[in-house]
Amino acid sequence: QAELEESGGGSVQAGGSLRLSCAADRYGNSAYCLAWFRQAPGKEREGIAGVAGDGFATYADFMKGRVTVSRDNAKNTLYLQMSSLTPEDTGKYFCAATLFERLCRDPRGPPTRGFSYWGRGTQVTVSS
Repeated sequence: QAELEESGGGSVQAGGSLRLSCAADRYGNSAYCLAWFRQAPGKEREGIAGVAGDGFATYADFMKGRVTVSRDNAKNTLYLQMSSLTPEDTGKYFCAATLFERLCRDPRGPPTRGFSYWGRGTQVTVSS
């Protein structure tokens, strides 16, 4: 069973928006750095955004201005609000957790290495 569980994926037209959620269970408390990743077909997984336990957030350049990451520690839940989606945003979106807080403070966005706990992903499909 996955440690974290994503939801909110689906099909949307280009220019549309989606809000993803991640039920982080025991990894949703402020001790954990939480982050979103995605993997497009035939491509490597890449980090989108991370948020530290105090709410400090960082974003990968390719998503800046189009996404907002947030967390509710009381609900142990992580969110990703996405807008202005394009077909290139199609892929499987994952949430992950780590105790290494510095990974959520990297100005380039969360690195793909160092996260120990992962969800199974939710599919996002953007049509033109």
